[in-house]
Amino acid sequence: MEVRRAFDILPYQLSKYPKADCLAAKVDGEWRKLSTQQVLDQANLVSLGLASLGIRKDDKVAIISMNRPEWMLADFGISQLGAVSVPMYPSITVEDYKYIFGDAGVKAVFVADQKLYDKVKEATAGMNIPAANVFTFDRIEGARHFSELLEAGKKGDPKTLEPLRAAVQPDDLLTLIYTSGTTGSPKGVMLSHDNILSNCRNSQRYVPVHDNDTALSFLPLCHIFERMVTYLYMINGVSIYYAESMEVIADNLREVKPQIFTTVPRLLEKVYDKIVAKGHDLEGVKKQLFFWALDLGLKYDTQKSQGFVYNTQLALANKLIFNKWREALGGNLKCIVSGGGALQPRLARVFWAAGIRVMEGYGLTETSPVIAVGGFEPEDNMIGTVGPLIDNMEVKIAPDGEILTKSASVMKGYYNRPDLTKEAIDAEGWFHTGDIGEFVNGRFLKITDRKKEMFKTSGGKYIAPQVIESKLKESPLVEQAMVVGADQKFPACLVVPAFDELKNWGKRHGVEIGSNEQAVKDERIVKMYEDLVKDYNKSFAQWEQVKKIVLMPQQWTVESGEMTPTLKVKRKIITENNKDLIESLYHHDDRR
Repeated sequence: MEVRRAFDILPYQLSKYPKADCLAAKVDGEWRKLSTQQVLDQANLVSLGLASLGIRKDDKVAIISMNRPEWMLADFGISQLGAVSVPMYPSITVEDYKYIFGDAGVKAVFVADQKLYDKVKEATAGMNIPAANVFTFDRIEGARHFSELLEAGKKGDPKTLEPLRAAVQPDDLLTLIYTSGTTGSPKGVMLSHDNILSNCRNSQRYVPVHDNDTALSFLPLCHIFERMVTYLYMINGVSIYYAESMEVIADNLREVKPQIFTTVPRLLEKVYDKIVAKGHDLEGVKKQLFFWALDLGLKYDTQKSQGFVYNTQLALANKLIFNKWREALGGNLKCIVSGGGALQPRLARVFWAAGIRVMEGYGLTETSPVIAVGGFEPEDNMIGTVGPLIDNMEVKIAPDGEILTKSASVMKGYYNRPDLTKEAIDAEGWFHTGDIGEFVNGRFLKITDRKKEMFKTSGGKYIAPQVIESKLKESPLVEQAMVVGADQKFPACLVVPAFDELKNWGKRHGVEIGSNEQAVKDERIVKMYEDLVKDYNKSFAQWEQVKKIVLMPQQWTVESGEMTPTLKVKRKIITENNKDLIESLYHHDDRR
């Protein structure tokens, strides 16, 4: 049997790898498991329940929830009708919900909990989405519970689903994913069944998973990366366990002992920083051993053997130190797939050295998403690049350095926006990614910057802010950084300290750290950050060096509107919010 549409995955898994724990989540402290058969049966009930509400082919149904089995039941249930799922981030604003409900013409909503239900209620006020069409995954006073939809489904005739499924073609729209972008209103990316499934097929041989493996899932399912990977897991018979929350992820890793998980670089940075902080707390020989192992790890290179002495020392470091790292991640991990932003090479080196293979991938919502991914085998993985292209993927570098791509995974276009679609996909069918890149050794793709984010100084020199920011964020003391300086004499930088790490630094250097507001004005702390930036400046040409910094007392967040849900900085908004501060960097040379 072939998987040609998303919902074909369930009967396919049932015939090939029937699982007792197809999907699992923790409820009241226990892992509750759904078998493949149960997932299939309940997805059918969701389809019949939605049909009883009058949901038809091409109708839009929203899903707003953290990861849990119900998310996937809703997803498969919607798609079997030929209806279109509109997944949304739980963290976006009521205004964003309002805009997306209206733009997509949403007819029904699945929502997780009380907090999100309240947001949805506010957003749907005065819209033609009946309250009876809003279903909650948690039991909420005055709202219709998910089980009511399943009950309605039981009254339907399962035979009526057959012709509905049969009418769905691989090229039909499966999902509308709104990308918030760093500027303007969200855009609805139209992805067909085949867009995403072709990406699964073409990524298949790069992801080393089998039917006796388990995955831990915590990246939001509303993001195309986790959604595509979920389909890929299910096609390969991998059991999926949903983490309870970011706060208890370490516990979940130890309980589930997964072979694989996907992540964003930020999480790996936090894991790494925590491990290093523990290393600082050690004493005597233990501390020396820890940092000896860490230094070895930082020299690791997938592309070349460093000889007998290095390999012998590394084997010893793995026995004494790195084995504890692997145990902390559950002890069974084959690999971690990282996406959604640039991974710092030092992290990749240390994790590979510790026997945890990190595969960094690259893609966009518009490309369903994967374009390239670093392989599981060292020869297919070059640290500092996003790896070779996946199968059946065409990429060319435009004269200005922009990465253009063509494949079966490129979106059908932006919903209701033929103008933007025409801008993004040229007459020859090449999708313009907006990223600048190059090929290393003819096969490894390397991303160097975002085309729209590069700026010129008044001296006419181009600055690629992301490269500088990534470098600064290599320091555990830097949480966030944003380089400014368009049309100015030199680049400057807004730096958000990693305040927990700063407190540790304070302890080690006898500096009392007060509130965030006090800390960013403390001359000793400012001086320390200035020295740190000076040190990193050595990696850059004269005109790229950050000449001034200002420390920020608060982190930028999705809630404050200064980050996208995928944690990219909204430069325009941060610049606008800190206009006077940025101007003072250039116009008052005597002021900090």
